Amino acid sequence: MKVLGLEASGTVAGVAVLEDDKILAEYTINHKKTHSKTLMPMIEEIKNRFDIDISTVDAIAVNKGPGSYTGLRIGSATAKGLGMAYDLPIVSVPTMESMAYNLWGAEGYVCPMIDARRNRVYTGIYYFSDGEIITHTDQDVVDVDDLLDSICEMLEDEEKLYDDIIFLGDGVLIYRERIVERLDKKAKFAPAHMNRQKASSVASLGLKYLERGETETASEHRPLYLMLSQAEKERLDEGKSLVEPSDTTHRI
Repeated sequence: MKVLGLEASGTVAGVAVLEDDKILAEYTINHKKTHSKTLMPMIEEIKNRFDIDISTVDAIAVNKGPGSYTGLRIGSATAKGLGMAYDLPIVSVPTMESMAYNLWGAEGYVCPMIDARRNRVYTGIYYFSDGEIITHTDQDVVDVDDLLDSICEMLEDEEKLYDDIIFLGDGVLIYRERIVERLDKKAKFAPAHMNRQKASSVASLGLKYLERGETETASEHRPLYLMLSQAEKERLDEGKSLVEPSDTTHRI
């Protein structure tokens, strides 16, 4: 089976084509250009250079979120457009799970972190057992200090599976000192070639979802944001201000 994997949930733009257990092609860019300028040209480059016919793909796997609002919209719109054009199913892969999958087989807990600003991160906690990725804590947006409190409790639990935890993601750049301060040598950090989102991980997990029949149509697919964007918050606040009673309004 062949899967086209798309990555646009963060600063990385990525495209990969997976056929069974073989990566046919992968293209990754982690630079300043927006995904709207890079993602489709990357798909075209892979399609033309490696003579890959999109119509022969069995499914399109895309990171559904959480992550960058703009990136998720671009990634989802691209997946939906290709899905509709070629009548292909979409496999929605949780961002945190695909990031943790970079470290397949790791001997320890795995904690991806994407900066969500205001001392918060998108995160989740995972581990591997018998070749499968297991969710210990579902992906969510949490306060960094609350996350570290939870991890400390987890690693102190007598029934814990591992004694340490591996961190990856752009949140590490911001909070590494705090992580080390709280966890000391129990904290490990993924190397550069594993510490960001990868389209090949999206495609690999997408294949597993596809084999289990966990797909959706292009029209059904929606990104998962977990938080309102700043623009949406401002619109919501404006809407509230229009209906809130003034000081002179009679209140029941």
